[in-house]
Amino acid sequence: MIDAFIRTGPLMDPSSYPFWAQQLIKDCSESKRRVVEHELYQRMRDGRLSGRTMRQYLIGGWPVVEQFSLYMAKNLTKTQYARHPGEDMARRWLMRNIRVELNHADYWLFWAQAHGVSLEDLQAQQVPSELNALSDWCWHTCATDSLVVAIAATNYAIEGATGEWSALVCSTGVYAQGFPEEGRKRAMKWLKMHAQYDDAHPWEALEIVCTLAGNNPSVALQTELRRAVCKSYDYMFLFLERCMQHEQEQRQQPARARAELAEG
Repeated sequence: MIDAFIRTGPLMDPSSYPFWAQQLIKDCSESKRRVVEHELYQRMRDGRLSGRTMRQYLIGGWPVVEQFSLYMAKNLTKTQYARHPGEDMARRWLMRNIRVELNHADYWLFWAQAHGVSLEDLQAQQVPSELNALSDWCWHTCATDSLVVAIAATNYAIEGATGEWSALVCSTGVYAQGFPEEGRKRAMKWLKMHAQYDDAHPWEALEIVCTLAGNNPSVALQTELRRAVCKSYDYMFLFLERCMQHEQEQRQQPARARAELAEG
């Protein structure tokens, strides 16, 4: 198998991967940056995000968290033992990590409850329809796209960006201090898990992607991978932008009140 990719360098070093994968990282970097550096996460880090926005964020994000193990299970069904080294790698990795993702749903619920959001609220999904687009996209790619594309879109792109924005939120300790001390550890568990322990996951997913695609994938496959990864970032960005509408409305209220007062 001349075209086979076998990593020899460090897992989390981009130079350990084929040139086309390094180019993929570069081509998608701006779409990713818009997510991980988004104002919503900066305001969350600083404890300046309104309760209304936080509530909408937690409810809207629930389907992705709750269903992430199911996305991975769909990808698992695409594998066959000993058919391809990349499928064997994906098979072992997916089976090992599906159980981890099940626990993450519990941790998201703890986080939500710390903000007064109940399981019933999460399940009712009383949020703008735009907030369901990310979970719909994840389900679509894992249900219909090839194994390599679906893993790139979810386990590489979404998990990678999530690890980085979680680290941003946890970087100062201000957000954590907003919770009562007795419930702080439980409330922060989802964020802490992703900020501190999941760093290797997107790189492991990238290694699987490269093992499946080989050293010289077709231009068509490279294009499909780039579009899928960027689409995941773009749906994450649109999710954040919709959540931020509440913040923008609150900013406009004082100005509107001043204008009405002046007119009166």
